[in-house]
Amino acid sequence: MTEQEHTGPGVVDDPGHHHNLDLSLRSAAERSRTFMGILVNTAAANITTSYLWFALTFWVYLETRNVIATGVVGGAYMLLIAISSISFGTFVDRYRKLSVMRFAAAFTLVMFAVAGAVFLFIPTGSLLDLGQPWFWAFTLIILVGAVVENMRNIALSTTVTILIEPERRANANGLVGMVQGLMFIITSVLSGLSVGLVGMGWTIVLALVLTALAYVHLLKLRIPEELQPAASDAKGGFDLRGSLAAVLAISGLFALIIFSTFNNFVGGVYMALMDPYGLEMFPVELWGTFFALGATGFILGGALVNKFGLGANPLRTMLIAVAIMGVLGALFTIREWPWLYILGIWLYLTLVPIVEAAEQTVIQQVVPLPRQGRVFGFAMAFESAAAPITAFLIAPIAQYWIIPYARSEEGAALLAPLLGEGTSRGIALVFLVAGIVMVIAAFLAFLTPVYRRVSASYQGKAVGGPGAGLP
Repeated sequence: MTEQEHTGPGVVDDPGHHHNLDLSLRSAAERSRTFMGILVNTAAANITTSYLWFALTFWVYLETRNVIATGVVGGAYMLLIAISSISFGTFVDRYRKLSVMRFAAAFTLVMFAVAGAVFLFIPTGSLLDLGQPWFWAFTLIILVGAVVENMRNIALSTTVTILIEPERRANANGLVGMVQGLMFIITSVLSGLSVGLVGMGWTIVLALVLTALAYVHLLKLRIPEELQPAASDAKGGFDLRGSLAAVLAISGLFALIIFSTFNNFVGGVYMALMDPYGLEMFPVELWGTFFALGATGFILGGALVNKFGLGANPLRTMLIAVAIMGVLGALFTIREWPWLYILGIWLYLTLVPIVEAAEQTVIQQVVPLPRQGRVFGFAMAFESAAAPITAFLIAPIAQYWIIPYARSEEGAALLAPLLGEGTSRGIALVFLVAGIVMVIAAFLAFLTPVYRRVSASYQGKAVGGPGAGLP
């Protein structure tokens, strides 16, 4: 992937429009079709990498019964995303978005092919021996392939700015949320079935074939609106200073990212304890199915945003959604009723795409295109790190203090009037407190000067029409 010159044929330098972009090249419908092609391709790639990653986690646990191995694998994945996101955002700003996507797809394909070769030639016993380097090498190869694929998600957010009219960007971001929900459901169901029915070897083969098909399809896509990369001040391969400057250049944007990160901190409580609560209530086979059912809320939430948008002020919509999520999180385990838990998960996950689409829409509107990659990368770095940190913190506290207290005679009697009776009242107490914290945070955010500044900035740029706020 080579950096191209910042000037060339077909490039428009009108200050009222995107630098290096010509939105008059094709109609809005044609650009929308191109975006749908990119979205479907990215969805296929995301599903494939998640499918292989989930399968690896299941396979490692089933073969070793070692929770440390799976914990390290999961933690390393989130940590690498957090570390690499600023670098990914830098590359998205420096190069054409389609070139970045093709590079990421090719890199992932190569890594998965190498993983297949390792699986083929190294005996399974050696591969699963945590004391030997082969296990860690095999895991790291798949891990790096899966993490680099995330570069495409940052590029995808910037293609919304390039291809979609400002008034329709919220709707397009809703489609992105739908795709993420679909990925979540498909991978959680298919990965387990794949490992159980055909084994890890054929799972790698299937992932390789699907990755190759997505890469070939990506080679056929074109974005004539971006003949050259937008002129950018991005430097090197890890422009932390430029990323921070891009965020701080927009008044209140850093606070928006911090709020989203805080929201993810609270979300980490649910990430850590939702499965244990479900597994206390249902047999493992049923819990997987019920959780997949609850995850259909992702698709509904994304569909609602695609249909209705996010209103005149997406930030206001986001804070209202966060407050409702807090109420749901506090109440969906208020009694140990299976129907209440599943309904609560479904409603909670319906709101997640609304919150994420709101943040993306605000950034796409107020941040100049040549800096969007680094801003999205910076946000991803912060927000990816938040949930696992909370999960690591809350899990031992719940395990060794809150749950035993709630199951003691004294604790059970004290909690019964508020939370009813059952084996999982300790987890319900954690969820209740986390939900209340989320509601308070959302209402406090409404009162801040930052909320008014970012809202005014968004609405001021929106008034300018297509390309407003972009250099």
